[in-house]
Amino acid sequence: MEPMELVARRPAPGGPPKGMVRVPGGTFLMGGDDPDGRPEDGEGPVREVRVDPFWIDPACVTNAQFATFVKETGYVTEAERIGWSFVFRQFATVGVMEATVPGAPWWAGVEGATWRSPEGAGSTVGNRQNHPVVHVSWNDATAYAAWAGKRLPTEAEWEMAARGGLERRRYPWGDELAPKGRQRCNIWQGRFPTAPSKGTMPVKSFQPNGYGLYNVSGNVWEWTADWWGVEWEPFADNPAGPAGGTAKVIRGGSYLCHDSYCNRYRVAARTSNTPDSSTGHTGFRCAALI
Repeated sequence: MEPMELVARRPAPGGPPKGMVRVPGGTFLMGGDDPDGRPEDGEGPVREVRVDPFWIDPACVTNAQFATFVKETGYVTEAERIGWSFVFRQFATVGVMEATVPGAPWWAGVEGATWRSPEGAGSTVGNRQNHPVVHVSWNDATAYAAWAGKRLPTEAEWEMAARGGLERRRYPWGDELAPKGRQRCNIWQGRFPTAPSKGTMPVKSFQPNGYGLYNVSGNVWEWTADWWGVEWEPFADNPAGPAGGTAKVIRGGSYLCHDSYCNRYRVAARTSNTPDSSTGHTGFRCAALI
């Protein structure tokens, strides 16, 4: 099988930004065929993919980092302009709207929910400065990346980095979800969706993978540069998502993922959302070409 060649996205000018992790590039096996995987999401077929060397952030962009961006640029996120965003219903106490997600009653549209006020009016990120910024759309993430002299990672870059040098493993650390009974990622614990949730955790929780990346499974979904069902030929006719470039790929799963309905914290798992969407469990990390 001939490896696919990637077309590089916009390189960051001036060399590698401070603090990024180098991923050597080369060819790797992308995708999965896990027995409990989701073929309808286009997880397979497993295929060889060639990626140029690149830099990537070891962790998701934090509230503190995003605040610096906003302070220096005056940027206003889409959730702020629209006036609301989706919040996990367990956290929604004020400003709850009629807006819902079909098939996912645990989500509620909340007035005033933004990156500054993740649960709506009265909430704050004051004690969550090192947590991932959430309620940011793909457009918001792209704006931050451009300001930082970076870009969003392609889907293939994200997966190669998330695997940390391991091949054909379910998780960034191996095939067991909790080796020796030790939790390795922030995903749902207990009965979903009624057990209490702590929400996001600091971006450098748990051990990093082989490349030094933190929390590539769970915590928050991460935006990538690629269109869902368009960039990769095997996914061109994928019925799982809108064709023609109307949604962007997100990877990694979140604190709401649970084996009973969504085991997308596996490294091969993928899904999508529209570029203007924002939720309380989606963030991003940045990349740059070497």
